[in-house]
Amino acid sequence: MKHLLSSFFIFIISISFVVNLQAAPKVIPKAPEIAAKSYILVDFNSNKIIAKNNADMPVAPASITKVMTAYVVFSELEEGNIQLDELVTVSKKAWKTPGSRMFIKVNSKVSVEDLLQGIIIQSGNDASVALAEHIAGSEDTFAALMNQHAQELGMSNSNFLNSTGLPDAKHKTSANDLAILANALIKRFPQYYKWYSIKEFTYNNIKQPNRNQLIWRDKSVDGMKTGHTEDAGYCLLSSAKRNNMRLISVVLGTKSTNARAQESQKLLNFGFRFYESHIIYPVGKALKNIRIYKGSEEQLKVGVANDLAVTIPRGQYKNLKPSININTPLIAPVTKGQELGKVEIRLNNKLLTSSPLVALKTINEGSLWQQAKDSALMMLE
Repeated sequence: MKHLLSSFFIFIISISFVVNLQAAPKVIPKAPEIAAKSYILVDFNSNKIIAKNNADMPVAPASITKVMTAYVVFSELEEGNIQLDELVTVSKKAWKTPGSRMFIKVNSKVSVEDLLQGIIIQSGNDASVALAEHIAGSEDTFAALMNQHAQELGMSNSNFLNSTGLPDAKHKTSANDLAILANALIKRFPQYYKWYSIKEFTYNNIKQPNRNQLIWRDKSVDGMKTGHTEDAGYCLLSSAKRNNMRLISVVLGTKSTNARAQESQKLLNFGFRFYESHIIYPVGKALKNIRIYKGSEEQLKVGVANDLAVTIPRGQYKNLKPSININTPLIAPVTKGQELGKVEIRLNNKLLTSSPLVALKTINEGSLWQQAKDSALMMLE
């Protein structure tokens, strides 16, 4: 009998050990060493920073500047101020701009779409200046627009003085700011982001390849932009998607074209290998029906105002614990988007993220009869 009891207790202890082992946090190795002045790796869905170094240090961005140039142009397209087939007259200043070129001719007329692809695929400084002048009258005024958008996006370490990234001591941004910009561009302008994966573009009978080596090497990489000046070094902003996870990598100040690609690949591979990303609650999806009193309806659907996503170590999804807290009782009227509580996501008792819970529709006050009935119910409850 003693032997049986002893065996039973050993079995129970073993089971408990296995359960605790399975629930234990997964160990993630340190991010690889990256040979760059500054870098950052960010999950697109959750905005979680997976790895970084000197990410807020203002540095010269070189031609990665043109991501902001394109962002401003996309905004103008969205607002209807310009059209893709609109023709732009090339000024002498644009034509003479040094550095990488699309090879547009002075006084020629080039469509906005062609100029955009000249910027995105060929990194044309001439195309950047031509569009800047067309939109704002001068490149200086266009740079002011760039800074306005940067401020709206929360790019606190950025100051743009031109549309090209040509050297200027006060023309600066940071790895973190560029990750913010890339995230915003991909989310807001997916119809234009697809151009960043095009490998070659021909204009004026001159074919030029996309300088982003990763889109040639790694099929999961679908953008974004390279940059190089003597001051900035060799830089690469890249984005890759594997399954349902997208990562944004920014590597600034490496020593060669090959180095910027290799160091970016290191970061991306690390992120995809050891982490996974999930949209736990998509925007607009009803998480719960809540009783609402004194309203024209008795049930109110609540959800999140924006996608609620998490980035977690691989294999830990089953250990996520959501909790929903509602400020009850709810009494009409309630307007769509009104905050009513909070949802929290925990992993191994650690809070990962939280989001306000909002009403997914407006519910007005009910009839006098409904209000009287619900008042009585609330007194009894």
